[in-house]
Amino acid sequence: MSKTGVGTIAAGVAKAYADKIVISGYDGGTGASPKTSIQHAGVPWEIGLAETHQTLMMNDLRSRVKVETDGKLLTGKDVAYACALGAEEFGFATAPLVVMGCIMMRVCHKDTCPVGIATQNQDLRALFKGRAAHVVNFMHFVAEELREILAELGLKSVDELVGRTDLLSRKSNLASRRPKAAAMNVEALLYQHEGDRFKKIEQNHHLEQGFDLTELYPEAQTAIAQGLSFKGKYQLKNEQRDVGVITGSMITRAHGSAGLPEDTIFAETTGHAGQSLSAYTPSGLTIHHTGDANDYVGKGLSGGKVIVNAPNTQREDEIIVGNVCFYGASHGKAYINGKAGERFCIRNSGVHAVVEGIGDHGLEYMTGGRVVVLGDVGKNFGQGMSGGVSYIFPSDVAQFKQENKLASLDFDEITVDAERDVLKDMLEAHVRYTDSFKAKKILEDFENVAKKVVKVIPKDYKLMMQKIDLQKHQTDVLDEALLNAFNDKREVLAPEQQRTAVY
Repeated sequence: MSKTGVGTIAAGVAKAYADKIVISGYDGGTGASPKTSIQHAGVPWEIGLAETHQTLMMNDLRSRVKVETDGKLLTGKDVAYACALGAEEFGFATAPLVVMGCIMMRVCHKDTCPVGIATQNQDLRALFKGRAAHVVNFMHFVAEELREILAELGLKSVDELVGRTDLLSRKSNLASRRPKAAAMNVEALLYQHEGDRFKKIEQNHHLEQGFDLTELYPEAQTAIAQGLSFKGKYQLKNEQRDVGVITGSMITRAHGSAGLPEDTIFAETTGHAGQSLSAYTPSGLTIHHTGDANDYVGKGLSGGKVIVNAPNTQREDEIIVGNVCFYGASHGKAYINGKAGERFCIRNSGVHAVVEGIGDHGLEYMTGGRVVVLGDVGKNFGQGMSGGVSYIFPSDVAQFKQENKLASLDFDEITVDAERDVLKDMLEAHVRYTDSFKAKKILEDFENVAKKVVKVIPKDYKLMMQKIDLQKHQTDVLDEALLNAFNDKREVLAPEQQRTAVY
């Protein structure tokens, strides 16, 4: 976001081997944004872009990164200004939407878009008149205008215009028409430093020095290629980040999105794991870590299995993994023998996870999967959760319901044997992998589990799943059942129509 001081941040991420830096202006933005964010977040992209470009040049970093800007760029002239202030890539969103027919009603989040763009309503979608060719044509016009400007300036390429603030000057007749603008000092925006003005060299991410390419993958390479079982033991330090990421990538390259059978490649690790342990790992790769782990454990998990074991029973009651674990994860299993930090399973869409307590903002925007929490949760739990199911074992059931009630969530009880079996299977697996004291205690008295657990499920999700179940009894064609359920506008089903429990 464009703001004062963004140049310092840009320099920091460039030193941390970022490949691209995006400066977004305060203008533009999705119609689903809160009005306060639209009106009060950020400053014009020109200010943030100029500061970023100049700071990178002052620190001899500009040649290592690409700089992109966006924020309601509409014309070739806008692109030329952005280029002269230091950008070499440009983001468009509002203008292409308008080209496709958007009339800026700002109801993108309400499923009522009157021109059929931001909606799943079949009647409204029928009103959509946009074409990909319209957007292509618009971008051709933008490019043509930019070419004309380059020709007027005597320049042969866009790269020659990057950072050329010497080609910009303030208007001389502002005093009579815009006295406030005339009083502004814009010299700082136009200052020009000597040196490379655009990206010329690739960042060295030192991947060859990382854990995967020095230890795990060389040992597992043959097994991955032949689809054979492999098991290895390793010691980790917190400077070893992204453990399992490259190995997982190699599994996907060799075997496609299906990956390998569960636990084919099994890595046992101990110590203090760095950030992004087992991020993006596919089916077939299991990382069983004994110790603690930093932020982003299982980020983007795509079928793999992650187990984090507390090194001793005392640590089971402490935070054992950091913040933002399983962000955007889509498939796989996770067993965390201790507490997790903030923002656990945000945007989870399919992972089945067991954890023994979580911090603030847990399960925000979750859309699928199952999460079992053997302990308390932090503030702002379940905000924006639109799918999936969670089973919470709080220290005080009544207090949990009181502090975390939301109009969008139901707090249900477990009444179906099949659902009880699913929960039991997850707890038994957690004990099998971690020897969890909390899970064993719950299993010892599992007959009374309904009194100890709160089932958390989004109301709209539960209603839709029940509608789909009803439609499946009417037709054998799944797509037809899904479409009929979506077009069923009832907000409540009669008890006799709620034929299935959603879990």
